Amino acid sequence: MAERTFPGIAEHPDILALRAHSERATTNVVAQVLEGLGLLAGLYLAASAWIVGFEGSLPTLAVTNLIAGVAYVFFMGGGGFGSAYERTHAMSWAAAGIGVFTIIAPWAVNASRNAHTTAEVVSNVIVGGLAVCFAAGTAVLGMMASRRS
Repeated sequence: MAERTFPGIAEHPDILALRAHSERATTNVVAQVLEGLGLLAGLYLAASAWIVGFEGSLPTLAVTNLIAGVAYVFFMGGGGFGSAYERTHAMSWAAAGIGVFTIIAPWAVNASRNAHTTAEVVSNVIVGGLAVCFAAGTAVLGMMASRRS
């Protein structure tokens, strides 16, 4: 009796359709720009304590911004899962949550100490607001691409 061979999972029609959809979604220039700006915002957030200069006076907020920035970059970049965009664009909503946290972090992290500097608050509020906009925009574009297919 002859053995039957079946195509591998990589040749499955659904996988091929998902890949085609992913390529269409990620070739959207607006999505690429938003994701790139989001990655820059996350990198700035991670380094903001040293850029603005509050790492010595507010070490807790400095560490919080570092962790939030790295997490934001992970969620905005899909953790390196760019080839699975159709399944990972929802991670942008988590990045938007990190942006909201960034806005309130100066008060939430240092609740017992009211030693906020204007530069620290302005930095967190601006980068947090931008982070929310970039992440929400990326998530919405991903949902729109999912609906079109």
